[in-house]
Amino acid sequence: MHLSYRQTFATVGVACLCIAGFCGLQLPQMQRLSRSQQNISLEALNTELKHESLRLKFFRKVPAFSFDNLLANWVYLNYLQYFGDDASRDKTGYALSPEYFEIIIKHDPRFLDSYVALSTSTGMFAGMPEKSINLMQQGLKSLSPQVPKRSYYVWRQKGTDELLFLGNSQSAKKSFSQAANWASQHQDEESQQISNMSRSTAEFLERNPNSKFAQIATWAMVLNSSMDSRAKRRAIKAIESLGGKVTPNPDGTNKIKLPQQD
Repeated sequence: MHLSYRQTFATVGVACLCIAGFCGLQLPQMQRLSRSQQNISLEALNTELKHESLRLKFFRKVPAFSFDNLLANWVYLNYLQYFGDDASRDKTGYALSPEYFEIIIKHDPRFLDSYVALSTSTGMFAGMPEKSINLMQQGLKSLSPQVPKRSYYVWRQKGTDELLFLGNSQSAKKSFSQAANWASQHQDEESQQISNMSRSTAEFLERNPNSKFAQIATWAMVLNSSMDSRAKRRAIKAIESLGGKVTPNPDGTNKIKLPQQD
C-alpha cells in the first residue's frame, strides 16, 4: 500500500514538473510574441517562429500525464497570442496554425471552441484547407451527437470548408446532413434551427452541386458569424468575386444581393 502511495505521488510529481516546465517554456515565448508587434526585423521574427515550431513539435510528443485538457488549453492560449499578432502575421503568415490545431485535437478533441478558430486560421489564412478538414475529421471520431454540447457545429464547419475552399459540394452535402442529424437529436431552439438550416443546405447542394448561390450563402455565414476583420474582408471579396454585392447595415449586419443568375 505504501508502494502504491509512493508511485501515485511520484506520478503526480512528475506531471506537475512537466506542466511547470511547459509553462516555463511558454511564458517567455508569449512575452516575445507580444513584443513582436514592435519594429522587429523579419529575420528575428523567423527565428522566433523556428523556436516556436520546435516547441510545438515537443508538445506533440510529450506525455500529458492525464493533464490533457490543461495542455490543450495552454496551447490554445498561445495560439491566440500567435494569431492575434497582426503585425507579425502580416510579415510571416499563419503556417504554424495547423500545428496548434493538431496538438489540441490530440489532447482535447472535445474542445469545441477551438474548431472554428483553428479551422479558419488553417484553411483560410494558412491556405491549408485539406489539413484543416483532416484534423476536424480526426476530432469527430471522439465526438457524438450529445458530447460535447453543440458538437454538430463541427460538422457544419467541416462542410463550410469543403464547399468554400475545396469546391467539393458532395462532401459538403454529407457534412451538412450529419450536422442536421446530430442537431435534430436536441430539442432546444438553437439546435432545431441549426438542424433545419443544415438540412436545407444539404438538400440545396443535392439539387445544385455547382451553385454560386450556395457558395455566397456560405460565405455570408462566415461574414456574419466571424469576429475577425480579416475573415470578414476575405468573405466580402469572395462574395463579390461570385457576383454578389455586400452592403453594410446600420446595425452592423450585412445585406447580401445575389447575382441575377446562379
